[in-house]
Amino acid sequence: MVAGGGGRHPAVGGPVPGGGRPLIITGDPLLLDDLLRLCAAAGVEPHVHQAVPEQSGAGGDGGDSGGGSASGVGWESAPLVLVGDDAARQVRGAPRRDGVFLVGRDLDDPHVWQRALEIGAEEVLTLPDAESRLVDRIADVVEGAGRPALAVGVIGGSGGAGASTLACALALRAARAGERTILIDGDPLGGGMDVLLGGETAEGLRWPDFAGSRGRVGAGALAESLPELHALRVLSWDRGDRVVVPPAAMRSVVAAARRRGGVVVVDLPRRVDEAVAEVLAQLDLVLLVVPGELRSVAAASRVAAGVRMVARDVRVVVRGRVPGGLDAEAVAALLGAPLAGEVPVEVGLPGRVAEGEPPGSQGRGALARFCDGFWQRALGSAHGAVTA
Repeated sequence: MVAGGGGRHPAVGGPVPGGGRPLIITGDPLLLDDLLRLCAAAGVEPHVHQAVPEQSGAGGDGGDSGGGSASGVGWESAPLVLVGDDAARQVRGAPRRDGVFLVGRDLDDPHVWQRALEIGAEEVLTLPDAESRLVDRIADVVEGAGRPALAVGVIGGSGGAGASTLACALALRAARAGERTILIDGDPLGGGMDVLLGGETAEGLRWPDFAGSRGRVGAGALAESLPELHALRVLSWDRGDRVVVPPAAMRSVVAAARRRGGVVVVDLPRRVDEAVAEVLAQLDLVLLVVPGELRSVAAASRVAAGVRMVARDVRVVVRGRVPGGLDAEAVAALLGAPLAGEVPVEVGLPGRVAEGEPPGSQGRGALARFCDGFWQRALGSAHGAVTA
């Protein structure tokens, strides 16, 4: 039931400041044992009370028990509050706040939703079914997770459309604007985004290192493990033979990147397989890059059909104008998608890239101007309602 960029985050299991510890309110010893176990799985020691503690945390009703100091925590200051169904009555008069969850075991209790409304809970979580969801939510607190990253995918409508170039430039311009940025190379056959950024020998993990990932990946730990190039973090492919990462690993890694906040840019392959679908499902926006000529539009229509089956928002970027070709508005109309903009051909760009200058480096270039304008509109809008 649902009602309604900063510093580096600690990795799961690392030291957590007192303000990052959740508050558990329950007098049920069996439920408390379960909640303490789930907190341990998320790498945090909670504060525990039998009723709403005083804001000073000096004891409250029932005091602190079963795993956690009473100092420095109150109903309003705790980042997350887990209220046992047995304690809902005691919590009923507490001030309304975000981050309250009612936790119980009885799926058949018809009154549990009413009790959740009375205490202003965001959700009712029933154990053991909701254990995975609850561990994730607790771990978000451990990592200091706030608003998720704005996640943008870039995909070529046809071969040679320039999608990788645009993805690289978008990430570079976001980082230079001060956004915490991760660039993810989702195309194993694309040659490597680290190469495009001139960092193929940089130290850090690549996709094959994450192929065995299952469940939750720590957001801070992920970022710290990746090569840092031009003030952004890059997850690329190595030079080995592996070209497949299981869908579960794709899902976990992209989810971790999003929890870190800021901006995530994903360079996507033109095929939509199960792993790519896992990525598309987590993106706020997909930019379909299409040259302004009829044959490219015909190819892009097939790509768009596959992407639209999963992605929530697909928009067209027209790359360059071909003599006698189609204008940007006509391309978007033929594809039945909103126009995100047009990127003119930038003279000398291929040569500069070949010499080691990443796309978008020149602030006065056409590519950089497009990317800067895109981020000004996208990051200035409400999250989840991107204006591009």
